[in-house]
Amino acid sequence: MKTNQLLNESGLISRLDSRILELDIKGIADNSSDVEKGFVFVAIKGFEIDGHGFIDQAIEKGAALIIGEQEITRLGVPYLQVENSRKALGILARNFYGRPSDQKIMIGITGTNGKTTTSYMLQHFLESNGMSCSVIGTNQNVINGEKMKSSNTTPNSLALHKLLTLSQDEVVIMEVSSHGLAQYRLEGIEFDYGLFLNLHHEHLDYHSSMEEYFQAKLTMFNQMKEHGIAVVNTDNEWGRKLCGILQTKGKPIYAIGTSTECNLRVAKFHSLSSTMRVIESNETYQMVAAMTGMHNMYNTLMAYGTSLLLGIPKEKLLNSIHHFKGVDGRFEITKLAKGSIVIVDYAHTPDAISYCLETAKSQGAQRITHIFGFRGNRDASKRKHMLSISAEMSDRYILTLDDLNNVSPGDMLEVLNQLNETYGNSKGSIVPDRTLAIQQAIHESKEGDWIVITGKGHEKYQQTFHLPTDSDRETVNYIIKQN
Repeated sequence: MKTNQLLNESGLISRLDSRILELDIKGIADNSSDVEKGFVFVAIKGFEIDGHGFIDQAIEKGAALIIGEQEITRLGVPYLQVENSRKALGILARNFYGRPSDQKIMIGITGTNGKTTTSYMLQHFLESNGMSCSVIGTNQNVINGEKMKSSNTTPNSLALHKLLTLSQDEVVIMEVSSHGLAQYRLEGIEFDYGLFLNLHHEHLDYHSSMEEYFQAKLTMFNQMKEHGIAVVNTDNEWGRKLCGILQTKGKPIYAIGTSTECNLRVAKFHSLSSTMRVIESNETYQMVAAMTGMHNMYNTLMAYGTSLLLGIPKEKLLNSIHHFKGVDGRFEITKLAKGSIVIVDYAHTPDAISYCLETAKSQGAQRITHIFGFRGNRDASKRKHMLSISAEMSDRYILTLDDLNNVSPGDMLEVLNQLNETYGNSKGSIVPDRTLAIQQAIHESKEGDWIVITGKGHEKYQQTFHLPTDSDRETVNYIIKQN
């Protein structure tokens, strides 16, 4: 591909002379170790590593053009200075790979809680009715039926465009994180459907305020295709704000919630049976949430409503809901022989924890033991809220270690003690080893008890604990086998 084609619609062509515009570009790299002869190397300043420091290495490996943010002269190969390297990378990747999002039905799902669950529900509904789907998200990426490991909820723009080019599936379902949007990882992507689930206290170690967090989420809805539709949960205050903004721009909205103005309205929800009465197109009917809990009622409705917009008949969708098997690490239920129940869930925000504990109560938990911790070097402002909710809603809670992320065990233990003294109550205790905390709760449980383990879900442990297990689910299974 010629440089002028690569830089099309970037606003950068006028800054290069005609000879450079005719360079034959063989590929793009943002990691100097991936550079080959004839590649463009895009230098990006990361949080720990600055790509500008690897420009010489990229040139030695044969880079034909360098793009970066710093003012650099006399490189020996053409250099183009840009205001934002991450944004430039997305534009280059889009052009190099032939605008792959234009060839797909693109569905972006954003929100604090429920992205993974909703994406897998949606995949199930669509594939059960003859539409092949790629899924790009937190648990894993699934392309052409092949599962691939996922390092971030939203890959960077170069990796994302490569995945879209590999996909032969009709539909691409993407979890879209606020970090990914703020860091231009979705630059060059346009969506047919944008789903807004909710917005709650989270990531305020990265975003300075809830308003800034919301503005990052709003970015996705500025990347809709001409006839793209926003599917919005209007029972969330930020969802209502989003609708107001989109309405002033004349953008199509499919609203979901309890308001009489919603396109898909919940008239009544029965928490024990997870059944609901819904009203859609002036028709009222019963349906069952694909998973238990009010939060999963909303997740189900978001996936269901989007499927309706894609033309799948109501009767077929209602049948598909009954065959959904759940999602790894999302309210996974294990019943113990003694009559107690263990739940493993990814919940790591105040609202998600509240949903989990409330769901356990609505399903008949007589006593709840909640096991959780806090990740090192992550949003510390939500910790007191998480603990306050657990102290109020559980019958007993055990604070333990989560991922430390370079924080020492001693420092985190000190944090747990301080939080427990300030925001906890007499129901609480601290067991630093996560596997031993789970073991203690299971051994002490009785019939009717629910043990709710939150924070890790499907994820493997970062550090080694006493029991020879790699995840909460493995730990539960190991303890069961030992008994």
